[in-house]
Amino acid sequence: QVQLVESGGGLVQTGGSLRLSCAASGRTFSNYAMAWFRQAPGKEREFVATINWSGSHTSHADSVKGRFTISRDNAKSTMYLQMNSLKPEDTAVYYCAARRFVLPSLLVNEYDYWGQGTQVTVSS
Repeated sequence: QVQLVESGGGLVQTGGSLRLSCAASGRTFSNYAMAWFRQAPGKEREFVATINWSGSHTSHADSVKGRFTISRDNAKSTMYLQMNSLKPEDTAVYYCAARRFVLPSLLVNEYDYWGQGTQVTVSS
């Protein structure tokens, strides 16, 4: 069992930056591939970024590529999402997720553990 807690969300103006964190506890963090997903009101949960167990391989959704960067620190059992040049369409609840494999995935249903989410609101 892995427990995930997100933090770092908030209200920011268009063009601003935020850094989300996802703190993990319960099992060996490096055994899991990790990801960020987001869900806007009335929309399905969508993939944002994923990272393999070591951090050597990452993938980002086209909508955030060049603006968001996923990373992890296995010594701190923490994953991050640096978000720059934020846009109003980035407004959503952001969730971190863990997968019981070292290889990452873009699919919601391939993740086993989820955090409670953190709200990100970008004002225009």
